[in-house]
Amino acid sequence: MAPFAVAAVFVVVLLPVTIAVLTNDYRLGGGWAGALGVAQTVPLLLAVTRPVPAWAAVLAADLLGAVLLASADGVAGRPWPWPPMEIVGYLVLMACLGLRESVRTLVGVWLTTGAVGVVLGFFAPGGVTDTVALLFVLGGVMLALTGALRGLGDARQRIAEQESISEAERARRTLLEERARIARELHDVVAHHMSVITVQADSAPYRLPGMEEPVREEFAAIAASARESLGEMRRLLTVLRGDGGDGAGSAGGGTGGGGGERAPQPGVARIQQLVEATVRAGQPVELSLASGVAEAARADPAVDLSAYRIVQEALANVVRHAPGARTRVSVTHSAEEGVVLVLVVNGPAPEEAEALEGAGAGTGHGLVGMRERVRLTGGTLDAGPLPEGGFRVAARLPLASRTEDSS
Repeated sequence: MAPFAVAAVFVVVLLPVTIAVLTNDYRLGGGWAGALGVAQTVPLLLAVTRPVPAWAAVLAADLLGAVLLASADGVAGRPWPWPPMEIVGYLVLMACLGLRESVRTLVGVWLTTGAVGVVLGFFAPGGVTDTVALLFVLGGVMLALTGALRGLGDARQRIAEQESISEAERARRTLLEERARIARELHDVVAHHMSVITVQADSAPYRLPGMEEPVREEFAAIAASARESLGEMRRLLTVLRGDGGDGAGSAGGGTGGGGGERAPQPGVARIQQLVEATVRAGQPVELSLASGVAEAARADPAVDLSAYRIVQEALANVVRHAPGARTRVSVTHSAEEGVVLVLVVNGPAPEEAEALEGAGAGTGHGLVGMRERVRLTGGTLDAGPLPEGGFRVAARLPLASRTEDSS
């Protein structure tokens, strides 16, 4: 509002002065004086937002005024073609142009003003004071000053933007460094214990002779699960560190080497192994894996991985919160709709079963992670307790290939 207020002040001051000077000093007719006064001053209000059209209107009005004043009775001995009040209004207009327009536009306006003045100079009446050079010089100075102020303001804005970007980059770098540090610490702490479990499980048949075959198989399954966990941990560490080096593998006690970090991510095809491991842990789980669903999900790696992780997290929640509860896992594929449907439902835990230590104080991050995975694939997730007890997790994951075909 301040620029409009300043422009309004100039209009209110210059309008009556222009009319009075044209009428009294130049002895121009009252009608022409009023029309020229309005045409030369009111466009200053437009100059606040659209200075180029305002300049064109004022220049045309000033040019018409110069032609009319050339034949006026009182022009002799007066400034011509630009009277003093026109010069003041024109300089205000130059200031608006300099603060908003580019250098090329300012140079064009300045040269056009000078060219119009030179042309008018060939038709100057006798005995007048030529103001062509005066307006040309003052207009150039005003354009240079205001243009420099605008350039300074733009430079400061760019510096502020660069500082903001630099601050954001510093914050992002700090976040990435902190994530990498936490990942390394987590890997060092957990990998040590997982490595111990792997070694103990692998060496148990040799340290404890006479072990029955089911027990040997159980220890072998424990060792395999521990090695798989170590491999996934190394891949996660690589992602968090944001590099493809072998540092993650060397940090974990040398199990698996760098090749494990480049192993494919688990998918629907490995849900069978996941359920079997859960059953061996004492959790009654029934699996219904539709024919062809693994091949369909493999076409979309994001959906393939998300389906596995959703089942993994849901089964982990059942083990923590409802150990011993009967659980049903269903993974199906709808070819018509191009979606993978994941359903994990568990009943209430047996009365004699006790939840794992700390299970009641869960943070809910598992469900948050599920929802984030489903959201990234463009699907939907329905998770919540059942009226008769237990919990239900239902995910609908659209396949990217199907989405692209339909679009």
